[in-house]
Amino acid sequence: MVRTIDLFDLSHTIAADYLAQFEYPWEALSGIKNLIEQLGSTLNPDEYNQVSPSVWVHKTAKVYPSAYLGAPCIIGPGTEVRHCAFVRGSALVGADCVIGNSVELKNVIIFDNCQVPHYNYVGDSILGFHAHMGAGSITSNIKADKRNIVVHSDPEIPTGLRKMGAMLGDYTDIGCDSVLNPGTVIGRWTNVYPLSCVRGIVPEKSIYKSGAVIVDKEER
Repeated sequence: MVRTIDLFDLSHTIAADYLAQFEYPWEALSGIKNLIEQLGSTLNPDEYNQVSPSVWVHKTAKVYPSAYLGAPCIIGPGTEVRHCAFVRGSALVGADCVIGNSVELKNVIIFDNCQVPHYNYVGDSILGFHAHMGAGSITSNIKADKRNIVVHSDPEIPTGLRKMGAMLGDYTDIGCDSVLNPGTVIGRWTNVYPLSCVRGIVPEKSIYKSGAVIVDKEER
């Protein structure tokens, strides 16, 4: 349920070979910076512009003038990085994504067709294929007591990490103004209601409702 292969179709990211090494996806977080540097050096210059040191942008991507791209980062084909987006660095953004106005990214892998469109913070996280974060939803990536993060399951899984946001499986949809607490893992095809405060593991094909109520999603 929380393994890399349970959450993600790796055919939808150029980080596939890297992620496939790890049983749990959060184990990949510490190497994202080096991964981007390595991948960037292999990108075809006929397809990607190196707009500044260690920053590669596909020629079909659209980056608005007020957006900031910190190194290292890769912006994939067809992706839009909109006004006032703040890519702090160590951000691998896939194809046909939306990084919206006033969005902040830091130490992330974002799969193809992912949308982070309005006022979001995404740090130390991995967002799967076709994942969507509603306006104002954020990943909280550090505990108030600064202790290492534990994924709350049965049994609990220690991550050994002081910073970890959320792992969002393919086709997850996070409602507006929701907070995903440190170490949150959300399975594929799951929806989170707006204004939710989410902690722990939410199974795939579920709906996370107010009051931490989780119900199975009805088949249509």
